[in-house]
Amino acid sequence: MLAIDEKLGTARLIERRRWTPRHLSFRLTRDPAYRFVPGQFARLGLRKPNGSPVWRAYSIASAPWDEHLEFYSIIVPGGQFTPQLDALEPGDEIMIERAAYGFLTTSRFADGRDLWMLATGTGLAPFLSILQDEDTWRRFERLVLVHGVRESAELAYREEIDALRRHPLWADVGGRLAYQAVLSRDDSPTALAGRIPALLDDGSLEARLGLRINPEYSRLMVCGSPDMVRDTHRALIAKGCRLSRLAAPAQIAVENGW
Repeated sequence: MLAIDEKLGTARLIERRRWTPRHLSFRLTRDPAYRFVPGQFARLGLRKPNGSPVWRAYSIASAPWDEHLEFYSIIVPGGQFTPQLDALEPGDEIMIERAAYGFLTTSRFADGRDLWMLATGTGLAPFLSILQDEDTWRRFERLVLVHGVRESAELAYREEIDALRRHPLWADVGGRLAYQAVLSRDDSPTALAGRIPALLDDGSLEARLGLRINPEYSRLMVCGSPDMVRDTHRALIAKGCRLSRLAAPAQIAVENGW
């Protein structure tokens, strides 16, 4: 057993799913007392061979009402955490801090008409949780999920995203959820080519979706690589949007995916 205290607990690996040689999702048992707001992240820990802990933050992809916790990860060859994570077997223990963290939540915003969720890579994870929250569907008329990756094989969770439209709690009448893939190194007839910031700059993303970004009614959440987050933030500022703060709600919330 791993040592625990009042701030730390343990969870057990239930299963993992390999999406590509470099991408996997995994499910852990969830303590009934563990609480989180959709969009927040958990801190997970593993012990190195010398016994010292290594901690990593992972956005929670599961719904707030799920009995498990799900995460989406990229494997870093030679890294201190993910190769060890990838070697775990069902039933193995992982340390987890008892508190969830982060401010990439819809509570950052005043109500609006459209909620845009712009992600690259494993930055998709918090939006999967947000889209499984009934409150998200109640507060916004239109939901837009944009996922940017290098190649088509990295477009994870497509079936799960499609299934959200059939969920009995909200029944996506009228196509309220729009999904758009963006590929930077591959081609697909249903995907846009390029990077999300550039597609915002030239209007291609809005044109494909048939929806304009307007500070009056658009709320925008961004999660991905630091470069993507920086450049997307800049592109949204150019459209008149501003970073939302607890004391001054606005239109943009951002979080680096790693």
